[in-house]
Amino acid sequence: MNGRQRILAHLAGKPVDCLPAMPITMTFAACGIGAPYLEYCTDHRVQVEGQVWVADTFDIDYVSAISDPAVESTDCGALTVFFPDDPPANNGQTPLLGDKALLAYLQQPGIKPDGRMANRLAVIAGLKERVGERKLVEGWIEGPCAEAADLRGINNLMLDFYDDPDFVEQLFEFVLATELDFAAAQVAAGADLIGIGDAAASLVGPHVYEQFVWPLEQRMVAGVHRLGAKVRLHICGNTRRILEGMGKLGCEIVDLDFLTPLDEGRAAMGPSQVLLGNIAPVRDLRGGTPESVYAIMETCHQQAGERYIVGAGCEVPRDTPDENLRALVRYAREHVPQPTNN
Repeated sequence: MNGRQRILAHLAGKPVDCLPAMPITMTFAACGIGAPYLEYCTDHRVQVEGQVWVADTFDIDYVSAISDPAVESTDCGALTVFFPDDPPANNGQTPLLGDKALLAYLQQPGIKPDGRMANRLAVIAGLKERVGERKLVEGWIEGPCAEAADLRGINNLMLDFYDDPDFVEQLFEFVLATELDFAAAQVAAGADLIGIGDAAASLVGPHVYEQFVWPLEQRMVAGVHRLGAKVRLHICGNTRRILEGMGKLGCEIVDLDFLTPLDEGRAAMGPSQVLLGNIAPVRDLRGGTPESVYAIMETCHQQAGERYIVGAGCEVPRDTPDENLRALVRYAREHVPQPTNN
């Protein structure tokens, strides 16, 4: 059973030979092939090489087009700061929509031939060409809260929820259209699964999440499903107050950061939701030993139950010892989940 078969069968509740392993590797992959991160996130050939290297070297079940959160916002016209060996970031001091009135004039970015969104499509096509059917290919889009924060500025957006909810709804509609168009292009390029990264959603309370964020996340998930792709939800940070809503979105996979215990996620989301995570990336994965990593993954598995995929709470740090990542994957290879036939 290859990686793609293993993930898809496990998501369907069918028998598999072992647990799937799906840790997020970005800077780790770039370092592994000796590439500065600026090249990794802007040159599709470099990212393809990095992802194929890390997946084959460490027996990871998938490859991913994720690189940084500033892809769509850059193509919308946001000022993005590029660093030699770190992920790009939007300039939070001068957000594109610092003046709310500019939303009325903002055009959908589309896929510009020389844009960052086009580069991600080239990553997906290149990954599909290299791995074929042996690894699952993951695309990536930003969630409604995260992308709105990239365009408006995180502090502005947090105030807008209370001061101008109508504007927030208009901004979210713009984001939804952008992201679903981008998702469709990624699926057409060869993505089996679309990751939705909505990190800023962990910064809002349950009432704001239920009123503003959840309905747009749900529409985004449903839109990706209509494209024929699976969905992986990834919200960085402490999501303990919004777990129940996350579990009702209908995502095939829900990642939990290390700040959110997997047993709480299981209790809130029920027995059928596939959970992924959630060893602390820096403290335990990078800073631990192969033995401690293996033991923590066992605890994660026990907390999550059979509907579980092995991974870290967030990205694998670039200087994680190889033997620690191998221990994480080894745990997956040595444990066979019971089928659930969902």
